[in-house]
Amino acid sequence: MRPIPILMYHNIAAAPRGVKLRGLYVSPGRFARQMQLLRRLGYQGLSMGAALPWLRGEREGKVAVVTFDDGYVDNLEHALPVLRGLGFSATCFVVSGAVGSYNRWDAEQLGVRKPLMDATGLRAWQAAGMEIGAHTRTHPHLPQLAATDLEGEIRGSRQDLEELLGLPVTQFCYPYGEAGEREMTAAQAAGYAAAVTVRRGRARPGESLWSLPRVSVGGHHAPHVFPLQILTRHEDRH
Repeated sequence: MRPIPILMYHNIAAAPRGVKLRGLYVSPGRFARQMQLLRRLGYQGLSMGAALPWLRGEREGKVAVVTFDDGYVDNLEHALPVLRGLGFSATCFVVSGAVGSYNRWDAEQLGVRKPLMDATGLRAWQAAGMEIGAHTRTHPHLPQLAATDLEGEIRGSRQDLEELLGLPVTQFCYPYGEAGEREMTAAQAAGYAAAVTVRRGRARPGESLWSLPRVSVGGHHAPHVFPLQILTRHEDRH
């Protein structure tokens, strides 16, 4: 069956001067061109929840999953209009303990505080047909946590977001992509339908839904890299 690229984005904005890890930023213009290319290639952009029938191998077709990590305001400002214009859906993985705040977990390392959506922004994202997934409460390194803290981060973030937004939260993203057997078991036990890592590769229909690989779309990549990531074994070789 056709492999499914699960695209991973962070910021849809111009990278500030001097910021570290510029690859986390994709400019709004480049993002729009990438989504338009998907459409021209015959792909439908879907959220994680909407893509589950394809990820399970129950349906076949040209789909790409669109995901955003952390819940930045620029996703709402710059990505949402593009997605809506093309009839695509997407999933934003939100750190529930940082709603309306900033990227506390890496602001010092990156040299920039990046604003995160507040509850109003998250509701606007959902109202536009997009999905909210959970990304823990505090964005910790999960393998370093005791069992009770692990459950609090994984299950607790889902509970926080469901209480805040009033809708089911069924998708999970491991911070830093760190997921061993213990973390995957915890995500499944917490009731998530699927969970994504940062392991490179396109998803294979029928593989474990709690350790899905993704395609990291970086602002530092040359423009020709994106179609290679989607259409070839560029990501699968690693």
